[in-house]
Amino acid sequence: MLDVIEKLLILQDRDLKIHREQGELARIDPERRMFQAKAAEAQTALEAAKSRLKQIEMDRKALELEVESRKQLIARYANQQLETRKNEEYRALAHEIDTCKAEIFKIEDKEIELMEQGEAGQKQVAHAIQAANEARKRMEEQLAQLAVREQNLTKELAELRHDREELAGAVEGGARARYERLVRSKGENVVVGVQHGVCGGCHMRVPPQVLVQCQAQQEVISCSNCGRILYYTPDMDLAIAD
Repeated sequence: MLDVIEKLLILQDRDLKIHREQGELARIDPERRMFQAKAAEAQTALEAAKSRLKQIEMDRKALELEVESRKQLIARYANQQLETRKNEEYRALAHEIDTCKAEIFKIEDKEIELMEQGEAGQKQVAHAIQAANEARKRMEEQLAQLAVREQNLTKELAELRHDREELAGAVEGGARARYERLVRSKGENVVVGVQHGVCGGCHMRVPPQVLVQCQAQQEVISCSNCGRILYYTPDMDLAIAD
């Protein structure tokens, strides 16, 4: 194998590792935001449960005030009954008292419903508190792990890039320029082998003359279809597969 091809393969391997590290590093922020969002969602659910319970308590107290208001009316109507001498007024006041008592009965039914809702609401709040605490704890644990992972990846990436610069500097200028151009246009795997007469990049058949040139290993050969740099090793079968 040509020395320049060996150097390009090592450089390509380093570029692939850099690409993988960059991908892992890029996934950290979305993961971090995901755990933060889950914790925030659990906290929002807790605040909503507390708000519902608070509203139930406010509604219940409002009903208590209504009951107290009706009781005061009943007391006033009863006093007026003691003062009146007219049967018609007495009966009218008695009717008002009965009306207030009926309203109190209905209000107390609503109070019972709200008490039941309040009990259920307290259970929901307790459950939401537990869920929010667990989500916050999990978030803190995951963020700590992600911070360590991010630090390690950043360090490894810096080392790989430094190593990459040294490897690139060892490649002959023309071959390096061709390699860099291919990386920009093709992405990964721009130095590929030929197996069964096809390019390892575009998987198209390579002309026999090009296969002979690859086997001769005298110069850097490019695929006539995709332009990738081709190489040959003795373990490769140049015979075209049926």
